[in-house]
Amino acid sequence: MYRDFADIPTGSGYAVDRECDTVSEKTPLSASLADNLILLRERFGISADLVIREVRVAGYDAALISIEGMVDRHMMANAVILPLMRMQEGYPDAKTLMREIRENVLGFVDLLEAKTAEELIELIISGFAAILIDGIGTASLGGLQAFMIRGVSEPSTEVSVRGSREGFTEAIRVNVSMVRRRLKTPQLTFEMTSVGTESRTAVCLCYMRDRVSQRLLRDVRRRLRHCTLDMVLDSGYIQPFLEGKRRSVFTGVDTTERPDTLCGKIAEGRIGVLVDGTPFALVTPYLFSEHFQSMDDYTQHPLYASFIRMIKYVSFFVSLLLPGLYVAVGTHHPEMLPSVFLLSFINSDRSTPFSLTVEALLIHFVFEIMREAGLRFPKSVGHAVSIVGALVIGESAVRAGLVSAPMVIVVALTSISAFVIPSLYGSIATLRFVFIVLGGTFGIYGVALGTLLLVISVCSLNIRGIPITAPISPFSLKAMRDVFIRSDWRVLSRKRFLVQNVVGSRIAEGEEEQPNA
Repeated sequence: MYRDFADIPTGSGYAVDRECDTVSEKTPLSASLADNLILLRERFGISADLVIREVRVAGYDAALISIEGMVDRHMMANAVILPLMRMQEGYPDAKTLMREIRENVLGFVDLLEAKTAEELIELIISGFAAILIDGIGTASLGGLQAFMIRGVSEPSTEVSVRGSREGFTEAIRVNVSMVRRRLKTPQLTFEMTSVGTESRTAVCLCYMRDRVSQRLLRDVRRRLRHCTLDMVLDSGYIQPFLEGKRRSVFTGVDTTERPDTLCGKIAEGRIGVLVDGTPFALVTPYLFSEHFQSMDDYTQHPLYASFIRMIKYVSFFVSLLLPGLYVAVGTHHPEMLPSVFLLSFINSDRSTPFSLTVEALLIHFVFEIMREAGLRFPKSVGHAVSIVGALVIGESAVRAGLVSAPMVIVVALTSISAFVIPSLYGSIATLRFVFIVLGGTFGIYGVALGTLLLVISVCSLNIRGIPITAPISPFSLKAMRDVFIRSDWRVLSRKRFLVQNVVGSRIAEGEEEQPNA
């Protein structure tokens, strides 16, 4: 049981990061109960959920402070109010009374002491109940959290065939417990801080002390400390601050909704970032090849898992380059098409009023509209929107001669391939339009030039001094056992993989990190 924020050790499994504390000026609590209540009412204004019950305990004026809806009212009555009302008079001063209450009356596991108004406000907003006594400038707080949370359910974005069905929830304490249940080691550390000058959103860093790079950990702490946001309502708010300067549509910080996936990343020396209010945890650094991996790869036969990975790589290139190549060949290089397909292509192209480039851009844009509509509509209506868009609109557009049938097939194949790698869908959808324009303007040479520039930009991208294209570039033969193919667990377990030790890592070499990394 910790008596104060300062008593919580930084090296324990549950610590508070003092460096990330953004509150610079703190107001100490007064020894006068009336002054403290006036201060609280000034800070909260006319907020209706602030509950202040003034009582008399053992002959001293006291007040019980909580936020309605954040504490368990039955526990508040049975574990706090009734024991206080039964206390007899005879205590020489308020400090002795408070010590007796803390040591013998209140039976909370997480019993804290606040000495400043900022600490008091942050804790009662988080679901703690506070006790203030006239004549002492501290407040005792006990955890009575009872706010409504969503139950643990299966992740909606990372479906697993054989793995766990548990996914993160919006409550950060529940998420912490799910990670701890899978990694039963004292090396696992949870470091709590808050981000957002107004929202004071709880953020938790998850890492293993014996595997994480201390330089990497210091850099993540520094970036969170410099996160100058008023409101943090989702992990996406702080993701740009962890990324640094982006020079590519791809990122070195990704999200996961699965506790088992986060535990696997933490065991490789990475840092997980849990944000209160969202079921998506951030993982940094995140390598590009990991977008093609899933938890099912490690629970199925290595041969089948390798086959699935090859399908994912093929789907990535198909969804990214197929529309641009089709437009490039049809516009500038029709001689590359087989004669039978060329005749069919000419007949279908004559019946459409648009060029191939405009046709491809138009139909892909319409597809993104239908996808967004199906995503935002209620589930009962979303499926109907998708069916109407795919069957009715697509078939009617082909019959009316607005688009050609081969273009519809290309768009369908491209879209299905993009859904194979859901974490890269946004990047693929953006780059797809770029390659269509390059293919329609410069032909295959434009697509080749765009591919070359994309590869260069991705290879130049690093996160915390670690190249995100590793171990493909820089190449490491030993590390390739878990990239394009997935080796057997007897092979993977021979040597522990740590992300800071990949080839080309400046952390492993001890070099200084570049400012734009």
